[in-house]
Amino acid sequence: MSDTTSPRFGLILIGDELLNGRKQDAHLPAMIPRFEQRGLELAWVRTITDDPELITRTLTETFASGDIVFSFGGIGATPDDLTRQCAAAALGLDIVLHPEAEAEIRAQLGDRLNAHHLRMGEYPAGSLIIPNPINRIPGFSIQQHHFVPGFPKMAWPMVEWVLDHHYADLQAPGVRVSQTLLLSDTSEGPLIPAMERLLSEFPELRLACLPNAEGKREVELSLKGEARRVAQGMDRLRELLEASRAAE
Repeated sequence: MSDTTSPRFGLILIGDELLNGRKQDAHLPAMIPRFEQRGLELAWVRTITDDPELITRTLTETFASGDIVFSFGGIGATPDDLTRQCAAAALGLDIVLHPEAEAEIRAQLGDRLNAHHLRMGEYPAGSLIIPNPINRIPGFSIQQHHFVPGFPKMAWPMVEWVLDHHYADLQAPGVRVSQTLLLSDTSEGPLIPAMERLLSEFPELRLACLPNAEGKREVELSLKGEARRVAQGMDRLRELLEASRAAE
């Protein structure tokens, strides 16, 4: 079970190369510890191709969800970089050159600047910029969606900046914890009544049941949530399991 009062965080990973095997995604494994360090967690991840219809449809759904979303990739200047236009289409907004983004791009490129470079500063009207500490070409934010480059060196500090500047009030490092209990000589079936009873008593905790994938009769039971309640829930889980064994 999860805390439905808290906003959910999601990731959108955009790029044909992620789905045809030319490139392995590095963003998800990098984001998980960054969220955990701040007492936050990811609720979902979508990986999609550079298809403008699919990108627009995906963003239309996620804008309507109320979730906080980080989108990686597709905000460069080449013809296959379509995320900016798709975000504008999903919101029914014009795409305009952002004055702060223009200033950053001009400052970075100087005499090398051309019209193609300025495309990278065109966002849906009303967007805010996300500073890029590597090359000063910003990302952008609108309606709790945050768009960053696909390059990890740039994207990851930009996500951290957004989390710490826009969502500091949601952070609670050390408050949410996870504890795991490894049970041997059992399968998940006999544990179901104890798990159901536990969740009825601790509905705010998230329980995960993971059987051994190598054929051993082992099951991991994990509880995640507020530290005090996780400790109480784990104690209660042990009691329920002990009572179950005694009744066999």
